[in-house]
Amino acid sequence: MEASEVPASPPTELAEMSEENGNLAVVPEAPVVGPDPATFSMPPASEDEEGELPADFERLWKSAHDNPQDFTSWTDLLQYCEQESHMTASRRALEAFLARYPLCYGYWKKFTDLERRAGYNNKAEEVCVQGLQAIPLSVDLWIHYINLLLGTLDMNLPESPTRIRSVFEDAVVAAGLDFHSDRLWDLYVEWEKEQGNMKNASAVLDRVLKVPTQLYNTHYEKFKDHLNSHEPKEVLSPEEYEELRTLCRQSQKAERAEQAQEEEEERPPGEEEPATPEGTDTEELMQKIREQVLVCRDKVYQDNEGEVRKRWNFEDAIKRPYFHVKPLDRLQLRAWHSYLDWEIAQLNKDTEDSPDGQQDPNQEALEGSEVAAQPQDQSQNAAVAHDDRRVRILFERCLIACALVDEARAVFKRACEIHLVYKPNIHMQWATFEERHGDLTEARRVLEALEKTLPGLAVVRLRRAALERRAGQLEQSEALLQEAVAESKEKPTLHAFYSIKLARLLLKLGRNPSRARRVLQEALEISPDNDKLHLNLLELEVSGDPWASAEAVQECVTRALAAPLAPHTKILFSQRGLQFAEDYSNSIQSVLSVYEEHQKLLKELGGTKREAENGDEDPEKMSKSEDGSAVVVSASVPPTMPHVPITTPPPSVMGADANSQTGYGAYSNWYQQPQYAGYGYQNTWNYNQGYYPPS
Repeated sequence: MEASEVPASPPTELAEMSEENGNLAVVPEAPVVGPDPATFSMPPASEDEEGELPADFERLWKSAHDNPQDFTSWTDLLQYCEQESHMTASRRALEAFLARYPLCYGYWKKFTDLERRAGYNNKAEEVCVQGLQAIPLSVDLWIHYINLLLGTLDMNLPESPTRIRSVFEDAVVAAGLDFHSDRLWDLYVEWEKEQGNMKNASAVLDRVLKVPTQLYNTHYEKFKDHLNSHEPKEVLSPEEYEELRTLCRQSQKAERAEQAQEEEEERPPGEEEPATPEGTDTEELMQKIREQVLVCRDKVYQDNEGEVRKRWNFEDAIKRPYFHVKPLDRLQLRAWHSYLDWEIAQLNKDTEDSPDGQQDPNQEALEGSEVAAQPQDQSQNAAVAHDDRRVRILFERCLIACALVDEARAVFKRACEIHLVYKPNIHMQWATFEERHGDLTEARRVLEALEKTLPGLAVVRLRRAALERRAGQLEQSEALLQEAVAESKEKPTLHAFYSIKLARLLLKLGRNPSRARRVLQEALEISPDNDKLHLNLLELEVSGDPWASAEAVQECVTRALAAPLAPHTKILFSQRGLQFAEDYSNSIQSVLSVYEEHQKLLKELGGTKREAENGDEDPEKMSKSEDGSAVVVSASVPPTMPHVPITTPPPSVMGADANSQTGYGAYSNWYQQPQYAGYGYQNTWNYNQGYYPPS
């Protein structure tokens, strides 16, 4: 990261609904922006695709993909595409390159500029956001993103400034504690000034005064210039201004009283004291307020300068803070180790010395308070504490500079083959690492070896199938799931789980509903009491042509009603069949026929659902169906199946495209949650309030 100016060293004296289980799962928010960089891929181009690719593109493309670790092959490909100015070729090359080298922020900027020059501002923004998800500490990329928005948004719209400010806040939270983040803070301050928000500009300056950065001294000078260029009332918060105004007036009044007494003794007999207007703010008073403001900030500045002085030698020893394929030498590695050890030691010391509950000024600087703290609080919170966030950011900076593929691979190999042989998560992370860097053969080998070491883990078989699917080997992915189905026939619940997975693959990717139907029907022969199988088969039929599927839907409902399922589950299926008839039936007679059968079922099962159908649903038990309409979920109904073993997670509904949890390893809730929660197909529409006449 470049700096506009480099000051001298401080003086010594100052120095998901989870897709896998079909249940709603809470995904903890990641501390950084967004998803795993391993999942990055730009949406395929459509109307803006150019025609035939340049002559040498295929040769250079093959060279790069045959040896994805050869950085020069990639740069040759990218340089050629840029030279030819071919949109489609450039996109494909940049997408493939950044999937393997996401820390090269300069190429994210090139990709963004490529889309913007072509007039695709939305795609340019998408690219920039993806880059920031990969490298959120990149001050350059944040500034590039902000400038992109400033150049493309209509600033006359009231929502545009709000959005820009929101992005600035995201930027300083993600990268504002970086030692080289000065340009980002400066841009934020200047933008607030351009908007005429002088108080906001003061608040941003107050925040950066507490952050140890390379250009720490320039921020204080800018604060002084800002304060002296405007009336204090324009740049200070109302609370701070009124408090300082009162304080300075009292001081001024005391000074005048003393001066008046001296003048009284010198005044000739009979001469009156000159009248002074009451309640006026003189320039003298404004200057006193400015002086008091700087007294408060000077303490913050001095403390921050001390923190900069402590870090200066560490930062000066780091010669390459950015990513590069060339390995760091031992001297540089030792410099990073020393810096990390020192920052961790500072954290431990601060933890021992600081009283509980005291807010960390680093965190305060990132929280975006509108105004500076009250004067009496400034000195108390002036010191820059060493919070956990600062340590983590330094680790992130270190990992950017030290991102060596071969070294990382060696660590994975040692961990998985020597120290953590029976820990599946680290093995799966290794497979993800290899897949991300283009070595699918090694990724397959790692997962196959893990499955042999720990047989029966459903998550590993699913990971293998997913790897083949991503590699375009749909037949191999299908074969892995078919093998799992065949091998689990003695375990009905696991067999049902794999059957649903296989059926979903055949339906959604294979576009073969007949084969998917056959898989589910065969599974029902083994597990007729598995309500998930019934539900997935019903959803398969419902998702087809509504007029051609009417008979199949009713067959599914009839099969479920004849199966050994719980009463409340049968009512759900009956309601689903009634809803389908209401939505798609061609005659009112058929709707009434289904309705009458549903009423008979309610009577047979004791009328347990009449209250709900009469409009007495508990609003706290409302959920959302796949199409967004409200449905009732019976949260208190016990599961219909016995507790599932650790290797058999509950399958999800085929018709619901639930998002899987972020990242791998999100399978723990299979082992903890009830396996069969409410289905969400109870109908809240009132079928019993006069719409249908009595039969």
